[in-house]
Amino acid sequence: MAMASRPYQIFAKPIGSFCNLRCDYCYYLKKQNLYPGETPFRMPDDILEEYIRQHIETCPEPVIRFAWHGGEPTLLGLDYFHRVIELQRKYQPSHRQILNGIQTNGTLLDEGWCRFLAAEGFGVGLSLDGPQEMHDSHRLTRGGQPTHSQAMRGYELLRKHRIPCDILCVVHTQNAHHPREVYRFFKHIKAAHIGFLPFVEPRPELDGGVSSYTVPSEAFGDFLCTIFDEWTSQDIGKVRIQIFEETAATALGQEHALCIFKKTCGDAPVLEHNGDFFACDHFVDKKHLLGNMRETPMVDLIEGQSQRAFGQAKWDSLPRHCRECEVLPLCNGACPKDRILRTPDGEAGLNYLCAGYKRFFTHCRPFLTELSALRQPPLPAASRTQAHPRIGRNDFCPCGSGKKYKKCCMGKSVTRTEG
Repeated sequence: MAMASRPYQIFAKPIGSFCNLRCDYCYYLKKQNLYPGETPFRMPDDILEEYIRQHIETCPEPVIRFAWHGGEPTLLGLDYFHRVIELQRKYQPSHRQILNGIQTNGTLLDEGWCRFLAAEGFGVGLSLDGPQEMHDSHRLTRGGQPTHSQAMRGYELLRKHRIPCDILCVVHTQNAHHPREVYRFFKHIKAAHIGFLPFVEPRPELDGGVSSYTVPSEAFGDFLCTIFDEWTSQDIGKVRIQIFEETAATALGQEHALCIFKKTCGDAPVLEHNGDFFACDHFVDKKHLLGNMRETPMVDLIEGQSQRAFGQAKWDSLPRHCRECEVLPLCNGACPKDRILRTPDGEAGLNYLCAGYKRFFTHCRPFLTELSALRQPPLPAASRTQAHPRIGRNDFCPCGSGKKYKKCCMGKSVTRTEG
């Protein structure tokens, strides 16, 4: 089987949208309606094996990464994931590494699960929306009971077993107005990696309106700015925050890694439990069904004309207002699922979160400018002399290090500090 021509990430959903919780903002629970009357929602062994084999053969990168999502994938039980590892080893080339990640609400994790995850080198994404009252405002059991304590029990087990854990925090109306409280809670529990996911639920009948759970755009911008200021002053190198690292990468000349900020998308399709492939996790519907891997090789589904067109449409449909925006390289119009507003001149396709993103990207621009200067090539000796003509070898260095110039930036590129 041919390798894909570009890197991709598949969100595999071996249990579909089935979950033990009923989070009231969950957009994926309703995907059960695509398969009316079907039970159980469990990827059968033949599809699981075929997926693992094709994913290994198709992946163009040295490290082959599997991402197991849901619903709640731990409902499948440990035996199912032992089978996953068995099949991966069956098809793993001797010269390549396989890594697994699993996204979970954490409520079903126990010692057995954590021993397995640690032994097999899984990374874990844990859904946690901050302090108890903010988390429990939306993340409830089927019976309407709170889940924060169960999620925290799972988190502590992951820490106990030293399993890499990324926190996924949905930002909604309840926690968006309390950025310091949210961030300091995560620091208190020693979270090392945090992703902030803004919740946006369109209400088509309201012509650009959104549900009451949706984070206000300006509030999301303020939320990011407040946390960014504390992060830059105290926590760089201690806490990794996905959107901050993504933004910083652009200042260092790197391409976007996060799909919502890429110029085009389409590199993160979804595999449902029955072998159906969809264009994206937020476009799991009949219109964006690419086909089924029982009938079509996976590489053809990933690289087919439909998926290419889906990814290119992100850029092609961008309004003129966005194309002329000063922060366009940082957001590229963000996720198409949120482009539900009209621009000031009436053109469709403005992202609901535009005001918030622009607020944040403008706020962090001085930091990005300083960071960008670090990647500039060293100045010629003559230029360095001209840059600071009055600095002697034994003077304090203008970079602010407290060292003498000859022991610090002399012989290196110097960042101007005056003015």
